[in-house]
Amino acid sequence: MDLTTLRAVLWDLRPRLVPSRFEKAQQPDPGTIQLGCRSLKGMVWLELSWQAEAPRLVEVNPPPRSGSGSTFAQQLQHSLRQLALVELHQSGFERVVEFRFAQRPGEPIHRILVLELMGRHSNLLLLDEQRRIIALGRQVREHQSRVRPLSTGDSYSPPPTLQGLAPDRTESFERWQARLSLVPIPLRKAFQQTYQGISPALAAQLAGDNLNKPVDTLETNQWRDLYERWCLWLDQLHLEQFVLVVENDGRYRVWGSPDAGVNPQPSLALKLGCLHQQCLEHRALARVSHELRQRLERWRSKEQTAHDDQRHRLEATDGHGVLQSQADALLCLGNPSRDQVDEAQSLYRRAKKLRRSRPILEQRIEHHQQRLQLITESETFIEDQLSAEWQDYKARLSALNDLQEELEQLLKPKERRRDARLQRRQDQPSPLELITPGRLTVQVGRNHRQNDWISLRQARSGDLWFHAQECPGSHVVLKSSNGLADEADLAMATDLAAYFSRARGNKQVAVVMVPTDQLQRIPGAAPGTVRHGQAEIRWGEPQRAEQRLLAPSLSPQSG
Repeated sequence: MDLTTLRAVLWDLRPRLVPSRFEKAQQPDPGTIQLGCRSLKGMVWLELSWQAEAPRLVEVNPPPRSGSGSTFAQQLQHSLRQLALVELHQSGFERVVEFRFAQRPGEPIHRILVLELMGRHSNLLLLDEQRRIIALGRQVREHQSRVRPLSTGDSYSPPPTLQGLAPDRTESFERWQARLSLVPIPLRKAFQQTYQGISPALAAQLAGDNLNKPVDTLETNQWRDLYERWCLWLDQLHLEQFVLVVENDGRYRVWGSPDAGVNPQPSLALKLGCLHQQCLEHRALARVSHELRQRLERWRSKEQTAHDDQRHRLEATDGHGVLQSQADALLCLGNPSRDQVDEAQSLYRRAKKLRRSRPILEQRIEHHQQRLQLITESETFIEDQLSAEWQDYKARLSALNDLQEELEQLLKPKERRRDARLQRRQDQPSPLELITPGRLTVQVGRNHRQNDWISLRQARSGDLWFHAQECPGSHVVLKSSNGLADEADLAMATDLAAYFSRARGNKQVAVVMVPTDQLQRIPGAAPGTVRHGQAEIRWGEPQRAEQRLLAPSLSPQSG
């Protein structure tokens, strides 16, 4: 959150939040506080975060009760109780906001909540009327910062002064251009090093295609265009004319629109809160999936090495016939010596050992192949969750966490014990369930245990099983035991099996359809690994399944 966005949020919040009565504080995670304040226009919830990767001040929808028992939240609850928020103060180009509280409007300030949005140095501090620190989100010890240590009881000192010049609306074009072109560096660096309040995002919005061009290569007309946008930004910042514009790539800006200030957006802070939440959700989902993929890659490397080793050992056993022939030749001599007989017996023993080891080695190779297949199918499950835009973030993240716990059990059974909570969740899977046009239920397994549960444990006579042919993917079971399935029901199940597979990028995918009565569990294999006899081949369209999942009328339920 840069200075321009912060100014826009404060512009949006002031008329709705000042004055208001503090009511609730809670801490949903170590770097975030949520404040509830009630004004004449209703309850407003703010989210103040000093997380290094995403410091922010936004409005949020009424959050669930979470973290009200944390020490910091309790200190805020006690110190701000019965106080009124009478001022939201921010000065200059500093990303520091002071929430000033008093007994009632017009009376002396009693408490101050200071939010510092400064990247990895961000913090949240509660001050008393003498500006002494009562509580803070992150203590800064002397060995961490000699310039500005922060701890409970210290007098609050503001952050060091920003480097660079404060942008001035009265600065002439010639002087402005001379400052930026003093050193032949890219325009992006020139903006950020010369003036305060210029974030990377704002520099890109100001400079456009000229962002990375050296300042000494810009033409006069390019400088003029830049100066016009510079003045437009400063004018809208001064007049507080903000409007939220979201680009197609997900990036946003709060200035620069010709309609800025004409159609005010009273929910700008809330919309920004939703955008930030989406960004954090995507980031968390990407982090979990990346970690899981790395672990799968390590497991794959380990299993592939073991598989190759057993394969080489099996190839070495091919010489047992040669050893047998050599032993036979020695014993077929007219008058073999004692040494020749001993050598023949040794060759027989070696040949027998090689023959005896072949079934064991083949069994080991099959075991490693099954585990490699398990890893490949797990990667497909991860891809499913990352592309499931029709499903909410919490469900997708929960599914990835379940998959990670499941793989811990399947791939490292000796290194991890099952706890009661995990055992209960595994005994009661929650596959994705949808309703077909014929009002039948179709189930989709989103991990190995869900595949096993819907295909073998929970399936009934008359149910139909669908799976992409010769391709990793989810098991799909149409509950046709509850009613007669027509062609629309079969087509939907076929499309879902094609969509939840590695072949989803194809226009059409071959899908096998088998009655669940014909499915057989493979002994010793991982959950969800089955074999079947004769199957009917159908053709599914993944894009058609995706359209069904994204349709508002379809409400998939998982768990």
